[in-house]
Amino acid sequence: MSTQVNTEALAAHTTSRVGGPAQAWVVADTEKQIVEAIREADQADTPVLVLGGGSNILAADAGFPGTVVRLATTGISTEELTADSGQPRVRVTVAAGHVWDDVVAWTVDQGLTGLEALSGIPGCAGATPVQNVGAYGADIAQTLHQIRALDRATGEVVELSNAELEFGYRDSIIKRTLADAATDPRAATPRWVVLSVEFDLRRSGSEAPVRYAQLARALGVEEGEHASLQAVRDHVLQLRAGKGMVLNADDHDTWSTGSFFTNPIVPAALRAQLPDTAPAFGAGEDPESGEALVKLSAAWLIEHAGFPRGFGTDLVEGRASLSTKHTLALTNRGQACTEDLITVARAVRDGVQSAWGIELTPEPVLLGCSL
Repeated sequence: MSTQVNTEALAAHTTSRVGGPAQAWVVADTEKQIVEAIREADQADTPVLVLGGGSNILAADAGFPGTVVRLATTGISTEELTADSGQPRVRVTVAAGHVWDDVVAWTVDQGLTGLEALSGIPGCAGATPVQNVGAYGADIAQTLHQIRALDRATGEVVELSNAELEFGYRDSIIKRTLADAATDPRAATPRWVVLSVEFDLRRSGSEAPVRYAQLARALGVEEGEHASLQAVRDHVLQLRAGKGMVLNADDHDTWSTGSFFTNPIVPAALRAQLPDTAPAFGAGEDPESGEALVKLSAAWLIEHAGFPRGFGTDLVEGRASLSTKHTLALTNRGQACTEDLITVARAVRDGVQSAWGIELTPEPVLLGCSL
C-alpha cells in the first residue's frame, strides 16, 4: 500500500475528467489494505473517499479535503452449485476493484448467463451493488447473492445478502447511507464499503433470454427469445457506443458519468398531465399510500423541455454540454471544470422543472458540489 500527498487530482481518475486534488491518496491492492486504510482514516476523523473506476462521481474543482482510497484489488473465483431445474449454477466471486466490463466479458467467455446485458458499463465491480446498476432489462439485483463489506459503523467485515441490501431502482441500502456528500466530505463514502461481490449465474452454454425490446430488435429476435451470449454482449456494446456510453479517450461524448439524471418515478396521476407520447412504464405502488407509480423517461422530458443533444456549449464557452449522441449524458468537451458541468446540469434540471413540474435527480455522487 502506498500513500501520496498533494500529488493527485481526481480529474485523472474519473470518467468525466474533472475534480481537484485530494489531501492524500492510498492505493490498496488487497482487502486488508482497504480495511486498514479506511479504519485509520475513520479513527483519525479524516474524510475518506473510496474510489474505483470514478465513473459515478462528480467532484468539486477544489478537490477533496481528506484521503482517497483507490481500489486496486482484482480477482475472480468460482464455486459450482447444486443444479436446479436441470441447469447448473455457478457462484462467481469478484474483488471490488476488478474492472466491471472485464468481469462481464469473462462470464460470457465461460458460458455463464446473467451479466451479459450489463456489458460496457464503466467502473469497478464493487460499485455495481451500491447503485443497483442496470441496463437493457437486467440489473445487479437479479443475480447478486451477497457482498462482503467493511461496516464503518462497527469497524467489522460483514456479509450482506441480496435481501439485506434492499435494492430499488438505481438504489440500495448502501447508497442511502451516502447522505449529502455535496456539503459534507465525511459523507463521501457510505457506511458499508464493498470488498467483494458474489453472483449466482447459470451455466447455459452459449445462449440467454433477451428481456429488452430495443436489444431484441437489434438482435433480430422477439423479446423473451434466446440469443447467443456473445451476440448479446456485442450488440449491447454497439448500442451503448452509439449513445456515447462506452469509454473512448478520443470521443468527448464519453467524457461523462454516463446518465446524469435518473428516470423519475412519479404518481400515475402526474403521468396523465403529460402528452400521450411521453413514455411511461409501470413502477409498482407507493408503499405508504398504495398509489400507482410510473417510471418516466428522463431523456424524453429533457428533449421535450427544449434541451437537444449538444445543449449548453453557449453557457460555458464550449467547455461542456449535453452529449451530442444522448441527452442523458453531461459531457466534458475537453477543457471543462466541474463548475462548467454543474452549470449545464442546473439549466437542464430547472428547465424540466419549469416545463413539466418534475424535478430530475442526479445519478452520480456530487462531491463538494451541488445543483
